[in-house]
Amino acid sequence: MKKKILMLFALLGLLVCSSSGTEVQGQSSDPDSSNNPSPNVDQWNIPVAEVFDGGPGRDGIPALVDPIFVSAEDALLIQDDDLILGFKNGSEIRAYQHLVLDWHEIINDNVTGVNLAVTYCPLTGTGIAWSRDIRGSTTTFGVSGLLYQTNLIPFDRESNSNWSQILNEAVNGTLRGTEAELVLPLVEMEWGVWKAMYPETKVLSFNTGFQRSYDVYPYGDYKTNNDTFLFPVPKDDRLPSKERVLAVVENGNALAFRFEDFTGGAIYRKSFQGRQILVAGNSKFMTAFDISGPISNLEFTYIHDGSAVLLEDNEGNKWSVMGDAISGPRQGEKLASVPAFMGYWFSIPAFYQTQIYQP
Repeated sequence: MKKKILMLFALLGLLVCSSSGTEVQGQSSDPDSSNNPSPNVDQWNIPVAEVFDGGPGRDGIPALVDPIFVSAEDALLIQDDDLILGFKNGSEIRAYQHLVLDWHEIINDNVTGVNLAVTYCPLTGTGIAWSRDIRGSTTTFGVSGLLYQTNLIPFDRESNSNWSQILNEAVNGTLRGTEAELVLPLVEMEWGVWKAMYPETKVLSFNTGFQRSYDVYPYGDYKTNNDTFLFPVPKDDRLPSKERVLAVVENGNALAFRFEDFTGGAIYRKSFQGRQILVAGNSKFMTAFDISGPISNLEFTYIHDGSAVLLEDNEGNKWSVMGDAISGPRQGEKLASVPAFMGYWFSIPAFYQTQIYQP
């Protein structure tokens, strides 16, 4: 047991989320300091005493820029049950696998004109995509090496500001208070499920320019052990800490959906923070849409058969898992997405006033 623990922390020393637990207030306030991306440690939108230094420092975990992709047929090292984050823009379809994100945490990409940063925090299990276009400039994001509520703090290279991944806003620096523009939908599911839906998908190549053991999960039993935590974080015992949930967030509030309520496939409609939302899925994935306004009168049925088709409505339209109307009188239209992401249960009430959806 002792040997396993030592091996785990040796691996963590290579990553942003190491076991040092050093608080951020001991760092220099020089914005040009190579060891600290924080312009002023006193000007944070979050409690600075709860911001921890993960150990490797700024860019200690190298974010990827202009990543290489391969076809599904050439993705021989990915197993069907490996989790990916899926994104589609027009005819361009991409999958970002956890196997790479566990080691790099941020992928700076461009998908047919959409400049996005796919961010993933292994310690909170949260995958969220942001636009890299901020105030008229296009930037890239890097890993700061800092953590808040054990969650990733990216920084943007244009302004050197720090951002909270789960809060989706800049929390320190010249952009402090700026909200991230979410790129939606970003759907998390197993690779085998995604490629069955979208066989033409491209997926991240393991040819990243870095030597990493992408076939090895670097955190031991972290994602399955509800008692394993590397940094202080509030616990909420309503659900197991590491249960994966879908969180719909708005105005500081969150509504969490559980996979056990979608067994066999299901749809739920709910009014939440002034929106009419529809959440659909099964035991493998969940996705959320905004059905406010004129389309709120549509009646949806779950018809997923393993293809990209997810829903059918009473007008005869068929809608994909990404919200595209792929046939019927509304073909070419798209369901609006709501701010939503997958994550470990404990991470949601650590940031938001959280309800658990009860069917």
